[in-house]
Amino acid sequence: MLKKKFKTIGMVVAMEKEVKPFFEKFGKGIKEISVGGYTVFKCRINGKKIYLIKSGIGEIYASAATEILISLFKCDLILNFGVCGSLKEDISVYETVVVSGVVHYDFDLSKIDGTKVGQYPNYDVVIKTNESLVDFVLSLNSEIKPAICASADKFVADEVIKENLVKEFNADVCDMECAAVLLTSLTANVPALIIKAVSDGKGGAEEFTRRVNKASEAYLDTLKNIIERI
Repeated sequence: MLKKKFKTIGMVVAMEKEVKPFFEKFGKGIKEISVGGYTVFKCRINGKKIYLIKSGIGEIYASAATEILISLFKCDLILNFGVCGSLKEDISVYETVVVSGVVHYDFDLSKIDGTKVGQYPNYDVVIKTNESLVDFVLSLNSEIKPAICASADKFVADEVIKENLVKEFNADVCDMECAAVLLTSLTANVPALIIKAVSDGKGGAEEFTRRVNKASEAYLDTLKNIIERI
């Protein structure tokens, strides 16, 4: 049970392919707002103000989009959804996960101050997301798994890199936006919830291209339950 009810939800989504299924399911009364080079889509769902921004792929775009939602639209919750790659065999394609922790694995100050690869000042290597929100999502659907996401500005297709992400950080999935969304939200003291559906595993880029559209539909029922109850 959440102690706080959220009234204004900002959604960060990287790609058109990830946005389209959401609009097809929830897209009534949408207004478009142009700001800072982005188009923000405004609507109401279950009495809540929703501001959705298609950020573009990668950490820099995602951070800028998150900051717009927080600073200009005063969102009190950031919800990042989209697709990710699986790093472990027990997380299969089209499965939905809630991200419980993020590691920005190409952030590296180790040669300067001896910190571990991926470690930001004042944070552990794996930066936890909001535990109450994660528990809330898990209570809605017992089939959803919590997952640690390895995030960086690279599409991971190399099996050696995947194995290293599991070995070094015990990561379950990987993406290209989570770290930016979470760190920007934490800096602004706004909670972030990250929901991902697996689009690819050992199949890499070829599998991603073939399955990204269907994977983008996999989390819609979860999003609906979250928005209705949060």
